[in-house]
Amino acid sequence: MHKKHTLLSGVLIFALLFSVISYNYNANALSKYGSTGNEVVQIQQKLSALGYYSGSIDGVYGTKTKNAVIQFQKDCGLTPDGIAGTKTLTYLGLSSSPSSYGYTQGEIDLLARTISAEARGEPYEGQVAVGAVILNRVEHPSFPNTIAGVVYQNGAFSCMDDGQFNQPVYETSKRAAIDAINGWDPSGGAIYYYNPVTATSKWIRSRQIIATIGKHVFCL
Repeated sequence: MHKKHTLLSGVLIFALLFSVISYNYNANALSKYGSTGNEVVQIQQKLSALGYYSGSIDGVYGTKTKNAVIQFQKDCGLTPDGIAGTKTLTYLGLSSSPSSYGYTQGEIDLLARTISAEARGEPYEGQVAVGAVILNRVEHPSFPNTIAGVVYQNGAFSCMDDGQFNQPVYETSKRAAIDAINGWDPSGGAIYYYNPVTATSKWIRSRQIIATIGKHVFCL
């Protein structure tokens, strides 16, 4: 009787562990091939806005959606498995993570204004990358530890001197600010960027280039 009880307990424990493992896998694999629903609609809309998806916004995670996710993951340096898991959703700016709430609305608006002033006319990915550079500086020990401190640091951004900072903010830059805050970093961790056509500083040109997006090169 005791042996049967022990065996039954072992089976129950195994079943519980298996269910936990399965739950964790499913929690990470949020949307994948065959999925349907509102989240898939959001994924398709975002991929379409970024130029990765040209199919119907129908909420069905089919081959076109999967292929678009794979290409997006490759460009972002993520594992190209075609699954819109937690990290991919974060890079798409669709994560439910409260990371953006670590900044005030004023800071988000300032980030968006700076992105618009510095990257107006750049591809969307390039706008997000500029925002990411600003946030990377906030986290870097060599720079001020606030968005305002980084943006207003003397000589840091040309838009403060050429009047672009005071121009109307592009709607895309507002979205790019949120995407950058939510963790998408197309710059690859850069803390500097410049336009090689117009840059005259020998020092900035000596920095290690890690990405090129639009007219900007991003460097360390």
